[in-house]
Amino acid sequence: MIEFKDVYFEYRSQSADQPATRAINGIDEIIREGEFVAVLGRNGSGKSTMARLMNALLLPTRGTVWVEGMDTSKGEMVWEIRKTLGMVFQNPDNQIVATTVEEDLAFGPENLGVDPAEIRKRIIDAARYVGMEEHMRHSPHMLSGGQKQRVAIAGILAMEPKCIVLDESTSMLDPKGRKEVLNLVRTLNRDRKITIILITHHMEEAVDADRVMVMDNGRIVMDGTPREIFARVDELKKVGLNVPSVTQLMHELKSKGFALEGPVLTVEEAEESLKAVLDKRRKTRGAPDDTAGAGAPSEVIVRIRDLTHVYMPGTTFEKKALDNVSMDIMKGEILGIIGHTGSGKSTLVQHLNGLLKPTSGSVEVDGLECGKKTLKELRQKVGLIFQYPEHQLFEETVYKDIIFGPTRIGLSVEEIQERVKRVLKILGLSEELLEKSPFELSGGQKRRVAIAGVLAMEPKILVLDEPTAGLDPQGSEEVFSFLTRLNKANGTTILIISHNMDQVAAYCDRVAVLNKGRLEMLDTPRRVFSHGERLHELGLGIPEITRLFRNLARAGYPVSDNVLTIPEAVREMAGTAPGQGHDEGGMFQ
Repeated sequence: MIEFKDVYFEYRSQSADQPATRAINGIDEIIREGEFVAVLGRNGSGKSTMARLMNALLLPTRGTVWVEGMDTSKGEMVWEIRKTLGMVFQNPDNQIVATTVEEDLAFGPENLGVDPAEIRKRIIDAARYVGMEEHMRHSPHMLSGGQKQRVAIAGILAMEPKCIVLDESTSMLDPKGRKEVLNLVRTLNRDRKITIILITHHMEEAVDADRVMVMDNGRIVMDGTPREIFARVDELKKVGLNVPSVTQLMHELKSKGFALEGPVLTVEEAEESLKAVLDKRRKTRGAPDDTAGAGAPSEVIVRIRDLTHVYMPGTTFEKKALDNVSMDIMKGEILGIIGHTGSGKSTLVQHLNGLLKPTSGSVEVDGLECGKKTLKELRQKVGLIFQYPEHQLFEETVYKDIIFGPTRIGLSVEEIQERVKRVLKILGLSEELLEKSPFELSGGQKRRVAIAGVLAMEPKILVLDEPTAGLDPQGSEEVFSFLTRLNKANGTTILIISHNMDQVAAYCDRVAVLNKGRLEMLDTPRRVFSHGERLHELGLGIPEITRLFRNLARAGYPVSDNVLTIPEAVREMAGTAPGQGHDEGGMFQ
């Protein structure tokens, strides 16, 4: 289906004195028809560049890319290449072109000259596949980020390509949406023999692939089955990646001296592997203490009462996004906000700094009632970082971008420079970047610079909407590391909207669950994730480690059914086998 022969690619710098950036550094690779290939790698490793070379959006600086025997560098073949290979981008706004969902899905087939009756059938089927059949008459730009992504995927499906490349296409979806899309691409691969190339930072998504390729510095550094690749845990860590959480758990238990078969890739495999150890268990352990949120400050910093927000009232597009929400946010806490796509999460947080006004109800932030007269003061208290923070960049240099806000509120030059130094230290950014254009930086650096501009305002409340979407595992860990430091050092109240249940479980003091614009739950992570069945009904999930231990407990094994993280799981297993005690080195005898 696709062949790379000695392929190199360089991005030319806009300035003559700057050298070109080599993104692809000698790839020789074959992807066969009907394969399901997952591509992993850090941000900047060359994954997206490789994808764009496949459908002639980019042409090799050197070497040749063939798609079903067609040379991508031959201009006359571009039409056939793009008809054969469809691409779904990370940001759906990059490929949505029409005024209604229905028109957008029909755009591709119409341009291919497909018969109108066939187009109608294709778009109905595609919309049903991705769960958007009820939104056919809606404007795509009125949809949530996750809903837009489903529309983008459906638009490619309607073209019925022989190969589909998904470039981080599930990064904005809720757990249910991600699962549905993955089930869909597996079905297309299995039943229709469509070649699937899935670029992802979610290691669990790569488990069901036929083959996994790992990229680093523009090269393919590993290539094998998922089991072969994920067995190399330490090597993956060196290139900034990780492994599925259950694989990591088993790896850590082995390092503690447990005799376990491996590697395991799924919850079901981990369950079977642990049962043999648990059969010998001599004592029952109680549930872990609910320390999440323990001792958290009780002072209220945000008071939300009966908040309702209706988009485009009085029109055919009227939609109630929030419905009578009341809640308190505590000073100094890290609050996770979860919910299915379109549940009202982003709408809620945009009321906190006045970007949206309540249709009814009230929002009070640090003693300020949100309204027109308080907007300037409000926005100094609340910093909002959007789903794609790099889209907030606009200045000529990194320095100018960071100081834009502090300059507007009249701070002295000395104070501004002090703030710049502080945020660079918090975010781990080098002073050498200050005079560079923000648009020349890597994706991860852009994100941190955008965050730096908000942190320089030193807000009391920091709101992040999907802060790690599109970031590799190491980048995600860095984001949460600096958020935790900021919270502990400065007492900053942090609100995080996320679809990653593992991160929410590990880092948040409390979790708010939204459902169809209403507040469904507000409690500690342990108590929220104890309602696994209800969360599943809401299109959400629970951490894989929690699911594993819940399954074991239900099967009658003496373990807690409320374990949230890998460290907790290791501690839970610490007294497992007869005669196992700690030696001086901490290993099990």
